[in-house]
Parts: sequence; structure tokens; C-alpha cells
Amino acid sequence: MEKNNNKDWSGNSRSVYGTIGASNHTDKEREINDYYATSPKAVEMLLEQETFSEKIWECASGEDHIAKVLRKHGHTVRCTDIIDRTGHTIVEDFLKSPVAWYGDIITNPPYKYAQEFVEHALWSVQYGNKVAMYLKLTFLEGQKRQKLFNQRNLKTVYVMAGRMGCAKNGEFSDKENETESGAVAFAWFVWEKGYCGDPVIKWLNTK
Repeated sequence: MEKNNNKDWSGNSRSVYGTIGASNHTDKEREINDYYATSPKAVEMLLEQETFSEKIWECASGEDHIAKVLRKHGHTVRCTDIIDRTGHTIVEDFLKSPVAWYGDIITNPPYKYAQEFVEHALWSVQYGNKVAMYLKLTFLEGQKRQKLFNQRNLKTVYVMAGRMGCAKNGEFSDKENETESGAVAFAWFVWEKGYCGDPVIKWLNTK
């Protein structure tokens, strides 16, 4: 996979809503490093449906919102990000990482580099291991991603039946910092390296 060594990690409102195809976009600028945290509830819902390796790499870990839930369920988690927001995160650009990972990968990747994260994650893991990404449902669209989906590693898409926003800067208690629930639909996309069947779509009740 070709790497871009001069990536712009920021994303403004125009780029985000251009990507998701939403018309009711906000004038608020996105967080400068595209940091939108995943609700712990969304992680719990995924773990109710999927079994993962004991070892998990969270490669866009933010403030460990995903990692904390995984550890609570007995997983050993390697946390990396381009910024250390916790005091113990490994500072690393995932897209440049040469690591061959003997475990699964679970993360909520930056909006602008979602496809690149999926591709590099599938390169990093071993056959039979899983890659789970919390992505906009519209990730299913687009000719650019057709080649990715044609590789047939995508096994299951868990669609959030209700809208569950991500929190800007990880501040879930502040409704003003959450993504507009009416504009963005999310899903867990689960790939299994080497899987050759058709993907299955399931729905998760967010209530």
C-alpha cells in the first residue's frame, strides 16, 4: 500500500460532510486531529456479537474509550495514536507502522483515512484474525472502495439501528461536542483476513 508521509490529519466540516453525503451539516470545525471518541456502549454492543483474540491493537486510541472496555473484558490492548492523550499511549502513525500483528485490530479511525486504516490493518494482521472498524454507514458507498470490498475479507456489518454519535475531543457529557445524531449513521465493519464469503448485515438496537 502506498504511504503518504505528509498527511493532513485535520478535517473541517466541509470534508466530513462531503464524505458522508449529509446535507444538514454544521458550521463547526472538526477537532484539529480528527479526534472523535467512540461511545463505550458501542464497544459493548460489538463484544456481545463478536469474539476477538486476547491480544488487540487499538491503533487510533485517543483517550482509551475503546481500550478500557476491551480490558474490562479481559483483553490485552496495545494502544497507539499520533498523540499521547493518556500518558501511556505509544506515539505512532499507524499508516507508517511496519508491525506484523498477531492478534486482532479494533478502532475508530480518522474520517479522512478510514480506507487507508482498513487496508493497512488487513496487511498487518494474520490470516484468520479480525479487523473491526467503527465507521460511517456510507463507507459502503463509492467506487474508490470497490477494490477493497472485492477482496472479500468483509464478513459482517453491524448497523446501529439508532443514531449513536461520537464525542468531539472525547467529551461525551457535553451534547454540543457530539456529532449530529440526525446526520451520521454508524456501523461496526468486521473483516476477517482470508474470509471469502459474502458479508452479512445485522442490526444493533441502541436503546
